[in-house]
Amino acid sequence: MRTDDFDFELPRELIAPHPSKPRDAARLLFIPASGWFEDRQIADLPALLRSGDLLVFNDTKVIPARLVGRRGEAVIEITLYRDLGGGSWRAFAKGARRLRVGDRLTFAADFAAAVAEKHPEGDVTLHFDLKAEAFQDALARHGTMPLPPYIKRPRQGDPRDRIDYQTIFACAEGAVAAPTAGLHFTPALLEALAQRGVRWTMVTLHVGPGTFLPVKVADPRNHRMHSEWGILTPEVAERVAAARREGGRIVAVGTTSLRLLESAAAENGEVRPFAGETRLFIMPGYRFRAIDMLLTNFHLPRSTLLMLVAALAGLERIKAAYAHAIASGYRFFSYGDACLIERPR
Repeated sequence: MRTDDFDFELPRELIAPHPSKPRDAARLLFIPASGWFEDRQIADLPALLRSGDLLVFNDTKVIPARLVGRRGEAVIEITLYRDLGGGSWRAFAKGARRLRVGDRLTFAADFAAAVAEKHPEGDVTLHFDLKAEAFQDALARHGTMPLPPYIKRPRQGDPRDRIDYQTIFACAEGAVAAPTAGLHFTPALLEALAQRGVRWTMVTLHVGPGTFLPVKVADPRNHRMHSEWGILTPEVAERVAAARREGGRIVAVGTTSLRLLESAAAENGEVRPFAGETRLFIMPGYRFRAIDMLLTNFHLPRSTLLMLVAALAGLERIKAAYAHAIASGYRFFSYGDACLIERPR
């Protein structure tokens, strides 16, 4: 297995710059465990699921983590990605090599930070003058949504993204990237699912910027997976167990929910409470223990997420599905369309 096995060419025009309106009007490629694919819509989910199935959503909330500031006359763009407490954050910075420890970055008259440390990985630690609620208020005023780099926006951002790049479940602040499969859901779709007898529950996994990073090593087994913090409560573990006892399927909404469920699963498939960081890297050969289906968007070439879906459906089947999606004009990546993958037995 080589990283090159997970590469493909995507026409630029198939990268979605904005979500579908309404959200559940997005297209959906159903990839059953066997047989050919079905071209559907997200609104068709109630017909593809059955009574007793349990959807597992990620309720993380994206913070406006992208900031544009100045160091003297130089413009500096940063993306916060880990709260270290006490006003300190790890952050990526464009032109980080030119920054020095002690440099002061000014984002507004009342909002500034000092470079406290530079790291070998290329990121920096910033220490802000403001803390706690004062910091959150300033970030809300001056920050923009940290969209992935393939979605182009003006430097000051697009106000629509404050809503578009947030799921309707978002409540636990801490992510710097959206759990994009959840972006497709609307209250009307949830009502239709409930009438079908489909239930749902929430986990939290704070999505980090590593989700966008391509695998750069030739052998993916040598890739260092980014860590993300998550929590799966005892109540959620019991809901998963109850759905299993009653014959329902566990449907992960997004790769983030899937990785947390699998991180919390014992060898026998029992999902247990979990709180902490996970570096789980799922690639072909992985034995799934916790989930039966996955709803997910179409992923970047050479990415860990493409490797994950290849592990679930099979590499050749995923290649065929992606080729079909490209030929059929599906929209790709964070604001794009989705696929529903049924786990082979």
